Amino acid sequence: MLDWYILNSKPNKEEFALQQLNLREINAYYPCVKVKPINPRSRKIKPYFPGYLFIHANLALIGTSILKWIPGTIGLVSFGNELASMPDDLLQSIRNHVDQINKAQGNTNKEFISGDKVQIQSGPFAGYQAIFDSYTPGHERVQVLLQMLQERQIKLELAWTAVEPVNTHQSGN
Repeated sequence: MLDWYILNSKPNKEEFALQQLNLREINAYYPCVKVKPINPRSRKIKPYFPGYLFIHANLALIGTSILKWIPGTIGLVSFGNELASMPDDLLQSIRNHVDQINKAQGNTNKEFISGDKVQIQSGPFAGYQAIFDSYTPGHERVQVLLQMLQERQIKLELAWTAVEPVNTHQSGN
């Protein structure tokens, strides 16, 4: 019976392990997201689950020893003597979520400059306006300054998708 299992890779060897699995014709899924690194020579793709890949296999047919000795891997994740497996619908949810993140990264036209006014769209501060401060490494998150009581500003770190530019054009004036 085909099931999804979790394979642990050596640090920063996920892509190499995926190639090794493909060479052995083992169906594998390596969830990764696109990032915009600050350093242009940095990797533009990061693992969503660093150190892990998912394999779709019938372990009764291929056995577990083949997976233990694949270069770039440590072995299958297990709890006690039981291998960790995942239902198809959970893995499909992960795929959908990673696809959604990657689509959002590719379609973003939001480029903020320090001092821009932004509107927080989600989370506990949804509806508040803030001032854009900076991007964090990889541009996956941003820092904004939120005006609080007595002219005090607090620095918040949010997902870049949680903020939108404030439309400064007033209609009807």
